[in-house]
This record gives sequence, structure tokens and C-alpha cells, in this order.
Amino acid sequence: MLVKSLKDLPEFTAGDNSFLREILNSNKEKLSIGYSLAWFRVLPKHKTWQHALAASEVYYIISGKGIMHIDKESKEVQANDTVYIPPNALQWIENSSETETLVALCIVDPAWKPELETVLE
Repeated sequence: MLVKSLKDLPEFTAGDNSFLREILNSNKEKLSIGYSLAWFRVLPKHKTWQHALAASEVYYIISGKGIMHIDKESKEVQANDTVYIPPNALQWIENSSETETLVALCIVDPAWKPELETVLE
């Protein structure tokens, strides 16, 4: 059995400039999964840098609100929304709140590794 507590996972600035805690990554641990799972946050009135992954990605918004940008489309998102991001799509998310941090889970399939990501800013 593997159980992890978010508070025990180190937070770092990700390549897209969000604050991230990596929960599961089959490239870094012996796991029988092909995806990675991470928790991230974006501060009020901030945004992630434009980036693309050569993998599919899913965001589940835990709290807060923002605007999700995927290629030429933009849509408002909020708590309990799920966003699918296709491979190689140019993407970023901006926190539209003046006061509340946007918090989300992110699944990357296949599991995230540096060579899958291109950051444009």
C-alpha cells in the first residue's frame, strides 16, 4: 500500500511557473501506472507560462477560478471543472481572482518527464 500526504511532498516552481507538488510519477517510482499525478497552485492575478506537452493532460480544479487557454480557445473554469488538454496543444491557465489561489490536480499521460515539455516564456 502506498499512501502519501500532500503536506509531506516538497513544493517547487514548475517549468510553467506554477507552484507544484508531484504526487505520483511512474518515471520516478516503481508504480504500475503510465501517468503522473501532481497538485499545483497559481497565485491570485498570476498565470502559468505558455507551454506545450507531448502528452495528454487533464486538470481538475479543486478551488478558485480562472481562464484556461488551449491553442486559440479560452474558457472560464472554476472549482469542480475538469479540463482535457490534447498532446502538443499550446496552453496556460490564469487565475482571474483578486484574492483566491487557484488550486488543481493535473494528470499527464504518459507520465511527465522534462523532455515532454516545451515552455515558451
